[in-house]
Amino acid sequence: MSKPSSVAVTGCADAHCACTASFADEPAIARINGVALHRADEPISQNDLLDRAHTELLRQEAVRQGYLPASPSAWAPELDDEARSAIERMLDAVVVTPEPDEVACRRHFEAHPERFTEGQALHVRHILFAATPGVDVHALAVRAERALLELCGKEVPPDRFAQLAAELSNCPSSVQGGDLGWITPEDCAPELANELFFQKHAGWGMGVHPRLVHTRFGLHIIEVLGRRKGRALRFEEVHARIAAELSHRSRAQALRQYMRLLAGAAELEGIDLDGVQSPLVQ
Repeated sequence: MSKPSSVAVTGCADAHCACTASFADEPAIARINGVALHRADEPISQNDLLDRAHTELLRQEAVRQGYLPASPSAWAPELDDEARSAIERMLDAVVVTPEPDEVACRRHFEAHPERFTEGQALHVRHILFAATPGVDVHALAVRAERALLELCGKEVPPDRFAQLAAELSNCPSSVQGGDLGWITPEDCAPELANELFFQKHAGWGMGVHPRLVHTRFGLHIIEVLGRRKGRALRFEEVHARIAAELSHRSRAQALRQYMRLLAGAAELEGIDLDGVQSPLVQ
């Protein structure tokens, strides 16, 4: 079970004495079942700490199941290729996911016809408000919404989009008025491809997209200048692709649940993995 980290108070126990403060100010060390994930003076990002925690959970489980030898160190060891291979063998044995059948594949195909089109492309221009480290995201969104509102207004001059792109966009395309040329789903960040090509409203038409598009790069104002519909693929042409995608999703979900199971059974200090005790999906 997870428990909050605590610092033992030592010294004279006088609240006004500096000896107590010197101990209380020591940074907490994250541990899993008593094994430290980092040293007190080691700078580590939250993402790196979480990655290290998940790796240590798997290592300890591999030791418990006999795939790896026990480590005498009080610190989480760095895994070599042989150890990682052993963990992969353990996961292959314990995380079993069924292969999707043809019924499941056909159901997915019929539910997402927009994803199975060959040769589709859009002529797009955009204005990027980049979400760089330290940027005021609220102020960024306000500027982006203000520009979008202007471009969606009535009687907007034809060259206004290009002007705003040159003034506001953080993309190199700003020197071309934001013009990205003809793009396919493979040319886009996944979030942008999903919005422009794979949503049910993706065929909303030409002109300025009525809402901001959020991607890992920031906020985009999008205008579609041209569209090539492409050819709808037959189920038989994409059956193997769909089966691989559904199998990947199923395994990823099972792995997430397995990690929650391990986290829920572990004693965690100084880190929250949101672990719950739940059975692995069979």
